[in-house]
Amino acid sequence: MATNKEIIAAAYASFAEGDVPSVLALMDPDIEWTDAEGWPLYSGTLVGPQSVVDGVFMRLGEIGDNFALNVTQLVADGDTVVGLGTYSWNRKDSGEPAEVKMAHVWTLANGKLTRFQQHVDTAKERYLIA
Repeated sequence: MATNKEIIAAAYASFAEGDVPSVLALMDPDIEWTDAEGWPLYSGTLVGPQSVVDGVFMRLGEIGDNFALNVTQLVADGDTVVGLGTYSWNRKDSGEPAEVKMAHVWTLANGKLTRFQQHVDTAKERYLIA
C-alpha cells in the first residue's frame, strides 16, 4: 500500500495532468475541503468530491489563464501531509505571469483524502486577479 505522502504526490501529479477523475477517486465521499478565508473562488468548507469539482476545480479559470499548481515540497507526519509550493497563472487583463505561495494541509484515513485546508495570501491573489 502506498504511503500517505505517495498518495498526495499522486494526487498532485494527476491534477497537473488534468486527470480529475483520478484525483476524485482518492477522495473520501465525505471529504471536507476548506479554502482560505477570502480566497477569490470560495471561502469556507465544501463537503464531498462533487462540491469540490463545482466549487473549485470548474472555477479555476476565473483566476486567470493557464492556472498551475506547483508543489515543491511534501512533508508527512502520520495521517497529515503538507504540500508547499505556488499557484501560478497569466493575468486575464495583461497576460503577465502571476504567482502566490501556498500551503495545503491534507488529512488521510485508510488511503483516502478526508480533509483539505488551504493556506494562501488571499490579499495578494485578489490583487493579481483584479
